[in-house]
Amino acid sequence: MLNMRKMMKQEDSPEQKTDPSHPIVTPAAEPAEGKTIIGEKITIEGDIRGQENLVIEGSMKGKIELEKHQVKVGPKGRVEAQILAENVTISGHLVGNIYASGKVRITKEANFSGEIKAKSISVEDGAYLKAIIELERETKKVIPTIGKATSEPEKIHMNQPMAAGKKN
Repeated sequence: MLNMRKMMKQEDSPEQKTDPSHPIVTPAAEPAEGKTIIGEKITIEGDIRGQENLVIEGSMKGKIELEKHQVKVGPKGRVEAQILAENVTISGHLVGNIYASGKVRITKEANFSGEIKAKSISVEDGAYLKAIIELERETKKVIPTIGKATSEPEKIHMNQPMAAGKKN
């Protein structure tokens, strides 16, 4: 009887229910894109560095470095900082400099004073903006000229007679 109970318990265990010819494969945990929110009743003085997105609804003074992530200053956010991020959205009050490898978006609720260096920028009607803006240029693509390609441009000398068959 005791052996029967042991056998029943073993049958109920997860190890015994798996079929060795069909192993259970658990997917590797992919890192979820995290987001940190600084609430409206929080005040931070200092530097913030990290590897996830940041939303600021409170007060912050210092430097923010999230190079490959998003920074959003929410409608209740009050920030005095230098921001280095991929994309930045401003809906609150921000005084400082923004260095974005992507886009800076300034919403109609925003109040921004400072410098912006980014690939692109959008400003909604109604936003307050006092800024120096530098947009990065796309690398220029060489556009081939239309027509026949020649290795050297044809030279025409005005003092020499034209060869037969050539017209001006």
